[in-house]
Amino acid sequence: MHDTSNELNTEHQVRNQLRKKLRRQRVKRLITTFVILALIVFGLYVYTFYKENNRFPWAQEKEQVSAVKEVEAKVYENVFSTTIDLSGYVEPIEIQKVILRAAGAVTDVYVKEGDRVKKGDVLIALDNTSQLYEVANLQAGLERIQLTGSQRELELTELRLKSAMNRLDYTKAIANFDGVVAEVNVSVGDYFEAGSSAMTIIDRSRLKATVEIDEIDMQYVKLGQKAVLYFDSYSESSIDAEVSYIPMLGRYTNQGIGVMDVELTIADPPVSIAPGYTFEGSITSEGETKLILLPQSAVTTTRGGSTVTKKLADGSTVMVPVTVKYLGEGISQLLNG
Repeated sequence: MHDTSNELNTEHQVRNQLRKKLRRQRVKRLITTFVILALIVFGLYVYTFYKENNRFPWAQEKEQVSAVKEVEAKVYENVFSTTIDLSGYVEPIEIQKVILRAAGAVTDVYVKEGDRVKKGDVLIALDNTSQLYEVANLQAGLERIQLTGSQRELELTELRLKSAMNRLDYTKAIANFDGVVAEVNVSVGDYFEAGSSAMTIIDRSRLKATVEIDEIDMQYVKLGQKAVLYFDSYSESSIDAEVSYIPMLGRYTNQGIGVMDVELTIADPPVSIAPGYTFEGSITSEGETKLILLPQSAVTTTRGGSTVTKKLADGSTVMVPVTVKYLGEGISQLLNG
């Protein structure tokens, strides 16, 4: 009986110790959980605080610096002349593609490449036997009709004779202006069809060039204005040219820019400059242009437009809407305001 009582006491003690041990473990787990939760909450707080204030909670708050820097600047006036850059190539002031207006065999070629010709000179002749016969036959018939025919018959014969004489003229190719034979594509004995090009005549006494000028720069270009051109083939000096033609219509380029094809003329060019030679040059506007300028940093631009802060005589300021054009290097042109 005594032994049984001892066993019960021992079992009771063991159970009590086990309960205490389990209780301590639960307390430790609760403490650990609370600590972890506290660290998480603290970490979230620090992260949120840093994100909003750009500093840690324990760091000293920095003095805020304004993102907008006031710039005090004076509007000033500048005087300049506009220079327009040019490039292109020259061509003869006049070019004649000598076209044969009749078909037939070539009987004569009166000039060769390099020969100088005068306006009205005969350059090429075709076989005109049939045309001569036709003219002679009509002239003989006209003489008979003048004696015995009616007025109506006379008028018709005169028209046929005029047409035949035109066909006779078509067997000859004539120079349209004074110039130089630049190319010959025909020889005696060749057979040519009407409309074929047999020769090229050019007038090199003057040269011309077509240059492309931007629509913005056209306000500075006038007829008769001087241009200065530089050729690689003529290193002695620059060559003067003149604006000789400004078209009525502009042209729209693939880059989305409006341009004018302006014609320049070179009077009495040096012999060393041949048609097809390239050049670079410029046109300088006559007179001077005044611009009102200000630093771009003084302009505030938003979706609503651009403004500047104007300082009044009494020291107060007022916001003024402006229209400006940026010119580069931190400078803008005041267009309005």
